[in-house]
Amino acid sequence: MRNKIAFSAVMMLAAMGMARAQSLDPIAMRQVGMDLETGSFGFIRSVVAAKGDVRPLEGPAKAIARWQAMIPSLFPVGSDKGGDTRALPEIWSDRAGFDKLAMAASAAATRLAAAAKAGDADAVAVEMKALGEQCGACHRGYRAK
Repeated sequence: MRNKIAFSAVMMLAAMGMARAQSLDPIAMRQVGMDLETGSFGFIRSVVAAKGDVRPLEGPAKAIARWQAMIPSLFPVGSDKGGDTRALPEIWSDRAGFDKLAMAASAAATRLAAAAKAGDADAVAVEMKALGEQCGACHRGYRAK
């Protein structure tokens, strides 16, 4: 009997969690993530410009890599409406291109993290530029101005 009660409680909590997860607003989620990514990238850029110690940039670069890998999942069909979004219809009509740019940005951020961990300031600068180019390409093709 005790196992049945525990199982029922777990199932109820799981159902509540799924209902809550389904109510998350993908537009708000991606806007918050983009704001955080902008701050992380700005920090990276400022350290590189100041020719500072690049080792602390590993964490922010890893976060950007993980975020970029998640971006496609935050653009489900229908999330082009219902909120303050600048997402262009091309995200959904050219999904492969959109996903490819997100993965390329994730890869650049991963390389940036590795360069930061190694303390290689020159490689960090190169990968920061590559990451910025990937972000810019996505914004030019998939975000309204």
